[in-house]
Amino acid sequence: MRMERRGLQRFVRAWPIRWRILAIAGLNSALALVLILLIWDGANVLSRAWADLRQVRQSERFLDQLDRDTERLQSLIHRYISQADADVLARIGDLRDTLIGRLRVQARLDPLIAAPCETLREVTERFIAGFSALRDTRADILQIYEASIAGPAREMAGLYALIEGDAAPPSPISPLLAASRKSFHAMVLAANAVSLAASSASAGEVRRHAAVIRRTVPAMLALATEEVQRRALGELEARAAAVERGVDALSAEFATQSRLLKEEIDGNADAMSASIEAMAAHIRGIEQAAQARFDRTLESAALKLGGVALAFVALVGVVGTLVAKSISDPLRGLSGSMLAIAAGDYERTVPGAEARDEIGDMAAAVAVFRENAIARLRAEEDLRRAKEQAEAALSELRETQASLIEAEKLAALGSLVAGVAHEVNNPVGISLTVASTLNQRCSAISADLDGGQLRRSQLLAFIEGVREAGKQLVANLMRAGDLVESFKQVAVDRSQDNRRRFDLGQTCEQIIASLRPELRSARIALTLDLPSGIVMDSFPGPLGQVLTNLFLNAVRHAFADRAEGTIHLAAELVGPDRVAITFSDDGAGMTEEVARRAFEPFFTTRRDSGGTGLGLHLAFNIVTHQLGGRIALTSAPGAGSRFVLTLPLVAPVQEPGPQTRAA
Repeated sequence: MRMERRGLQRFVRAWPIRWRILAIAGLNSALALVLILLIWDGANVLSRAWADLRQVRQSERFLDQLDRDTERLQSLIHRYISQADADVLARIGDLRDTLIGRLRVQARLDPLIAAPCETLREVTERFIAGFSALRDTRADILQIYEASIAGPAREMAGLYALIEGDAAPPSPISPLLAASRKSFHAMVLAANAVSLAASSASAGEVRRHAAVIRRTVPAMLALATEEVQRRALGELEARAAAVERGVDALSAEFATQSRLLKEEIDGNADAMSASIEAMAAHIRGIEQAAQARFDRTLESAALKLGGVALAFVALVGVVGTLVAKSISDPLRGLSGSMLAIAAGDYERTVPGAEARDEIGDMAAAVAVFRENAIARLRAEEDLRRAKEQAEAALSELRETQASLIEAEKLAALGSLVAGVAHEVNNPVGISLTVASTLNQRCSAISADLDGGQLRRSQLLAFIEGVREAGKQLVANLMRAGDLVESFKQVAVDRSQDNRRRFDLGQTCEQIIASLRPELRSARIALTLDLPSGIVMDSFPGPLGQVLTNLFLNAVRHAFADRAEGTIHLAAELVGPDRVAITFSDDGAGMTEEVARRAFEPFFTTRRDSGGTGLGLHLAFNIVTHQLGGRIALTSAPGAGSRFVLTLPLVAPVQEPGPQTRAA
């Protein structure tokens, strides 16, 4: 028995739901037709009942027309929402007036359905009010798209043109700018897709590309060389956030539109259908009363009518029950599966996905949703593991970079120590030789004095020698003291990074004094153009680190394959609050590719000779961050290199970093 019932359910579910409903309606129509035939036979006896039945038929036709008008009105509203058209809007207004007018007229003409008509009219008014709200929502969608998406997008296009115009190639900002512009075009396409189809996936694409644009802005700000660029980048970040907010607002309005379509349009349409069905039930009650009069008037006709009615009612009941179970049972199973999936039970299968009706399509969609949810969980787990691995690698890379930068600083300071030690050895050695000679002459003159053989000429010669030796001792010891004092000042500045006021020319002289041994050993001539009186309130230690790195970089790279060369260091004021320090050499120079990447960390052309690639990178970071200026490089093969440091006379106030706050 159960197998037969399942087979019958499969047979019924092979039909679309609308066919099942039409089958029940067909059975009802057949029942009405048989009843009409039977009543026709007793028309001579049942004239009054026939009049009632004519009224019933008129009411049924009215209800049928109402049902068609309701469906037509609902279809026109969906069509208008899909594509706004003035002609469709006019047809909606005409059909609404016609529908409400018919209800009012029918309520006056047919007292049997006056109350249901009034209820149906109120539902129709709510239906039209919902359409008005839907139109307002549609207008809000168009306004939000123009004001919050299309407008900012056009402004962003202008900002990109402005940034690209100020970033003359080759520029460090160009790669990031190209990537940002690519994300901008993708974001605009996705935003247009959201405005056309209310796609949540496209909205996610807009947010993702907007986030990429905002993430690249800080990096481009760090590389921007002009104030116009920095202001444009700030505006670019704000416009990207505005587009992101506009997409969120657009998605919310589309959600409101969907809710209005579901609740105010489709919901009220269902309520209208229910009201029509209630009116039809009321009319069927009147029809049954007329049938009762038939039975009392003509017993034979009543028997026929009763038998036929019972047969059809039984058939409709069986078919209706079967159709109802063919809809309610699969929906109940589908609801249980959806609740289980929502609760996280992805192991539960979705029943009925193999059926060929509308519920089967829904079950298949839920099954696809279940598979997507499982795949999303797996992807999230893989992404989490990849994120943890990337964060660990990034932390290790930062620690390694910090160690290498510190090693680079110590290496430069060690080179200074070796050079100064060699330079100090010369005057100290001369002083030691003079002191030893003076000691020997003192012993000799003392012996001559004790033996009584000291002559005046010997004494005068001894005094002259002592005077000359004293001059040499004083000169060489003062030279050694000056070297030690210069190196001491440079070393203190390097080790403490203290901010203080200093004369640029004097500080550069002290730094150069510690570098002269290195330059002499490399046979490099040094020319200076450092005017006095340029006073800076800045960090002499980091400035010394930058100049030291530039000198050592020139010695190791520009003159690595040459016997001699010249380095020129100059400074000049470029306005009331800035100074330009120019460091140039006539060495080997750089190719365009090498010059473009010179400030990149770990980039070096002498890695086989022990280069780390951090010297110029460290100089770039100190100039642009701690000293608050900028550094520019121009070079060509065989024409030497030229570095221009543009620094403020008053360095910007440094925000305390984590280590400073911890101290």
